Amino acid sequence: MTIIYLIPTSFSILLLTLHFFRGNNIPVMLLSLLLFFVIFIRRPWATRTLQVCLLFGSIEWVRTAVSMTIARSEAGEPFLRLAIILGCVSLFTACSLLVLRTARIKSYFKLDTTT
Repeated sequence: MTIIYLIPTSFSILLLTLHFFRGNNIPVMLLSLLLFFVIFIRRPWATRTLQVCLLFGSIEWVRTAVSMTIARSEAGEPFLRLAIILGCVSLFTACSLLVLRTARIKSYFKLDTTT
């Protein structure tokens, strides 16, 4: 059942990978793709790495939302739907970070459950 808890995290990482691929940022795309495989490493450092990367991923989605919204606004194009979608993606990424703090995931990654 632990795999169900890891689905949001996996999906967030894959979305970030596709985001960097679309932006033609191949080195970061490869790093985020490698991050997907960190999910299967059952060590305490793996969960901390995932948490930090998902935090930066959420910040990246906010940065992208702001820059694309400003660009569309200045071009006179509709931007509200874009801002809502990217805001929801950022929120989903942040929430998938919180999933890594559940007791089941702490047990999976062999973290001390008292922290």
